[in-house]
Amino acid sequence: MSARGMLNLVGNAVGGLIGWSEQVPPADPEVLRDLFADLGVRVGPDNTELTETVRYFQARTGLPSDGEAGPRTVHLLARYATEARELNRIRAA
Repeated sequence: MSARGMLNLVGNAVGGLIGWSEQVPPADPEVLRDLFADLGVRVGPDNTELTETVRYFQARTGLPSDGEAGPRTVHLLARYATEARELNRIRAA
């Protein structure tokens, strides 16, 4: 198993222990860009820009702003993206 796969596995296990009901998506750069896009934030292909966007998101949500998309960051980002998609669906109806 790759290191990324192991981190995802551990992140999901920890998420289950602390009450996360959904599976945490992988911290893959394209997945992160898609989640930010759901929030209306466009992140270019530059990984430095993605790191800065993650850092800003962390600072705004009260997480340690280290720029690393760990399980807590990805979970919260995914949760906000899901809520944004739901709001957009309701507005479109």
